[in-house]
Amino acid sequence: MKASKMLIATLKEAPNEAIIASHILLIRAGMIRKLVSGVYNYLPLGLRTLNKVEAIIREEMDNAGSLEILSSAMQPKEFWEESGRWQKYGPELIRFKDRNDREFCLGPTHEEIFTDLVRNEIKSRKSLPINLYQIQTKYRDELRPRFGLMRGREFIMKDAYSFDVDEEGLAKSYDIMYKAYERIFTRLNINYKIVLADTGAIGGSGSHQFMAVSDVGESDIIYCECGYAADQEKASSKPNELEKEELKDLQKIATPNQKTIEELEKFLNVNANKIIKAVSYVDTTNNQVVVVLVRGDREVNEIKVVNKLNIAEHELRFARNDEIINVGSIDGFIGPVNLKNVRLLVDEEVTLLSNAVCGSNEKDYHLINVNYNRDFTGEVGEFRKTVANDICPVCGRKLKLERGIEVGQIFKLGTKYSKPMHCNYQDDSGKEQPMVMGCYGIGVTRTLSSIIEQHHDEFGIKWPLNVAPYHAVIVPINYDDENMKKGSDYLYEKLKEAKVEVILDDRDAKPGFKFKDWELIGIPYIITVGRRANEDICEFKVRETMIKEELPFDEAANIVIEAVRNIK
Repeated sequence: MKASKMLIATLKEAPNEAIIASHILLIRAGMIRKLVSGVYNYLPLGLRTLNKVEAIIREEMDNAGSLEILSSAMQPKEFWEESGRWQKYGPELIRFKDRNDREFCLGPTHEEIFTDLVRNEIKSRKSLPINLYQIQTKYRDELRPRFGLMRGREFIMKDAYSFDVDEEGLAKSYDIMYKAYERIFTRLNINYKIVLADTGAIGGSGSHQFMAVSDVGESDIIYCECGYAADQEKASSKPNELEKEELKDLQKIATPNQKTIEELEKFLNVNANKIIKAVSYVDTTNNQVVVVLVRGDREVNEIKVVNKLNIAEHELRFARNDEIINVGSIDGFIGPVNLKNVRLLVDEEVTLLSNAVCGSNEKDYHLINVNYNRDFTGEVGEFRKTVANDICPVCGRKLKLERGIEVGQIFKLGTKYSKPMHCNYQDDSGKEQPMVMGCYGIGVTRTLSSIIEQHHDEFGIKWPLNVAPYHAVIVPINYDDENMKKGSDYLYEKLKEAKVEVILDDRDAKPGFKFKDWELIGIPYIITVGRRANEDICEFKVRETMIKEELPFDEAANIVIEAVRNIK
């Protein structure tokens, strides 16, 4: 491709809203342009790379025995009502009506659509197992779209769904996809971790996330040297038990205007880990106040709370002051003793405290020497966030924490969708049985951003060769010079003949301007044809290392040709 015929839309600066490297570089390199918040157009260079990422995913999915289809993004309300998710999914679901007042949504995911397809096409167990996938645009009405392609309202996803006759079959299908994902992210040159994950709005009995390690990731990865790993929503830890004390008598003491944990620590000269923090919510599904108790040095894991309550995330909100007053307490002084008409969830660490401090449900007073079972009870579970240095639930060593970007997630759905939607097969006795399902997603556009987050420097993107928009670029210092033009044309034709994706920068621009463009865009090999063109010598630069050397034309070309031949 001649550069003079290309749309090279590089920028010196990115918009102020671009904060993370991938967002900045995708815009500056002329790969994407914002249409509206959370929605982007893909320019030619960006689309070429996106297509290559999709091709690797498609190849591994096909090799794993999955069959590609393409379904509509427009989904009828009836299917979502069958599964019970029309209301459960919440405000991220983009809903609309057609001219006949029939209700639809733009698909954020496709469990219902694939389940409907399979229930209509497959009846016999002889047709199972089967795994179907698509690569398609999804839509979610994100409250705060941010970070470019990382969290948008429109994004491209690969989603696959397996259908088996039993749990044993699902386990095999799940393992096949697990290994296929390992191959995909390895081929994409992503440094990733596989972690246990919460199933969230998708549901099911088990899940793993594939997390690209990155400081800008929105998720915390909790892991241990023994191999245990989970995202923070799912992560567990052994309770940290303080030294037991002889129980003392319960007392109420004045604590004027001392509402926060920090204020109480100073006022009472007590550590935060001896204070019971009470966080008040409302379960909007059941219109009930829920108070969650954790130690004062802990935070509530709201995902574990909604899982305990068996509600969706959007159905849990913080309680208002009037709602707290209605249950006989007051904001800033909430405590579990004699608290009425609430559902009380007690983190297990709270049950291990001796002579703790808590609110008295009366303004400007707290209770001291509070003990579980003697002074209050509740539903005990693990409701705290797991953090670094907590105790590994498997081996007892200290847990570690890294940030990560979720690029893929796989789920064991079981019969969550097949039962309510009557996606059945006939067993050997002729009886109908629900198919057992799995779900497997990869955020394609998010994966694209993750590659940049892990492969860039101060000059721009450093694309791995197998996803780079082009493999090489030839930059003549002066294309009007006869020797430079001849040498550039020779290299260009030689590389094209060898099926190398190559650019010849024939633009009328200064060499420094051209070099900055290709370093920013991230072309893996930059071949400069300059003053030694009459000797058939060029300058050969590897973008990954920025190392350059003078080489004969043919040697430089052969290095690129061999590298392209060995792309995996």
